[in-house]
Amino acid sequence: MKESKNKLNLKFDLASGLVVFFVALPLCLGISLASTSYEATGSIEAFGGVVMPGLIAGIIGGIVVGTFSGSRFGVSGPAAGLITIVTAAIIEFGGFGNGGFEKFVLAVMLGGVIQLLFGIIKGGLVAYYIPFSVIKGMLAGIGITIFLKELPHFFGYDKDPEGDLAFDQADGHNTFSEIGYALENVHVGATIVALISIAILIIWGLKFIKKNKTLSLIPGPLLAIIVSVLVALGLAGTAYVIEGEHLVDVPTPKSLDEFKGMLYFPDFSAIGDLAVWRVALVIAVVASIESLLCVEATDKMDPDKGRTPMNRELRAQGIGNIVSGLLGGLPITQVIVRSTANMNSGAKSKWSAVIHGVFLLGFVIAIPGVLNMIPRATLAAILLLIGWKLASPKSMIQMWKSGWQQFVPFVVVIIVMHVPGGDLLIGVGAGIAVAFIIILVKNLQMSFFVNGKGHDDGKIHLTLSQHTTFLNKASIMKRLDSIEDGSQVVVDLSNTISIDYDVSEAILDFEKSAEDREITVEIIEREKLIKFHPG
Repeated sequence: MKESKNKLNLKFDLASGLVVFFVALPLCLGISLASTSYEATGSIEAFGGVVMPGLIAGIIGGIVVGTFSGSRFGVSGPAAGLITIVTAAIIEFGGFGNGGFEKFVLAVMLGGVIQLLFGIIKGGLVAYYIPFSVIKGMLAGIGITIFLKELPHFFGYDKDPEGDLAFDQADGHNTFSEIGYALENVHVGATIVALISIAILIIWGLKFIKKNKTLSLIPGPLLAIIVSVLVALGLAGTAYVIEGEHLVDVPTPKSLDEFKGMLYFPDFSAIGDLAVWRVALVIAVVASIESLLCVEATDKMDPDKGRTPMNRELRAQGIGNIVSGLLGGLPITQVIVRSTANMNSGAKSKWSAVIHGVFLLGFVIAIPGVLNMIPRATLAAILLLIGWKLASPKSMIQMWKSGWQQFVPFVVVIIVMHVPGGDLLIGVGAGIAVAFIIILVKNLQMSFFVNGKGHDDGKIHLTLSQHTTFLNKASIMKRLDSIEDGSQVVVDLSNTISIDYDVSEAILDFEKSAEDREITVEIIEREKLIKFHPG
């Protein structure tokens, strides 16, 4: 029975792994180009950027991290959120051709060691303190970013690398100005391919396709890619020809030596360099936070509500970065776009992530020329639909209906992610800060209770909460000041464990002034006030 189920799962995981491969490929290429381009690093040797470090990270993220991870749907690889860290470090270490990248991949490897230690000391606990509203905001924010970034590629304007998710782009434009340039420079052939692709993807998502035993076996993205290649071949020799920058560009080495020349390995002589260790620590912290955020988000979307072991995930990410650094790859994190594509494609187990890594390795080494026939516009169509699903109007309405305490942090994350200088981590940080302030305000409002159940004696009963801090002083004093002259007041400390000096002083001051206002004050367990107000 179990063997039969595994075979059934493998069928779904193979199809899903193939789809994720097609989603991951342009992102691995684009993130690598954005991280290592001339504009990013100022290195003449890296003019135009190199793609092999991103592909290595994608392969390792799939095969190695996927094997050790406990995440059912999570897919790991190079992350757009680390582009700034990568470029800054390469520049600091001297750039390509001057040993800068060799020092950087050493930092990646050491960052993996630190991540592994994070997992061993159970640092994954941090993920459980991230509010749900912030996670939803992060998903919607990434969805909007992907949608806006893929629109230019959809219309055949391919000046910026795919995977460059920053507001200020590597091509000198920004997220919104790029769309304007794209609309002024529409490539008709690429747009035709994109429209056909998105039509196929939408049709393949309909119920009658899913219920058809034969058609449901064909992944929609795979069909869209096959059709787009045929259309592109059909447009050859016309005014709408799709070629050059409008096609996927995977390196095609003609010999083993040429292939080796594309690889970079760590410079272990720099292991005593404090700057390398500083970059390693930054990579470990940022990559760990991004991975934990993604894991939490993926678990929220899991239809079976599975829970990923967070510490195991940190250890898996650490092992992945150790291997990626040793082989000259970029830093790895779990990434939400690939994970969402994995889930939406019907994956049943974590092996779909491993399979996507195997596809990356096989195609890049054996038949890279086949990949170079794929129009970037069709990959943009696939990513565009993923972005739409992550930031669907339905999810926005659900957050609005959940109340302002949930909606405000949700919106803050989205806004901060899309302003100049903003990114995923800054947006999440802003959302957590706003959520914390809301929680703090609510706690201040609940610092005491007035006349709870069982108090019908005509007296005003103020029951203080278990822990009353100086932050509660203002609300307590405001309530005490509002008590009418001649009232009878009972201040109940029976449930209170600790009271700050400021609050106890405020209550004692009220008691002293009450006589002039003909207010009778009774303090239950008065000794607690004395304990915390020895003066």
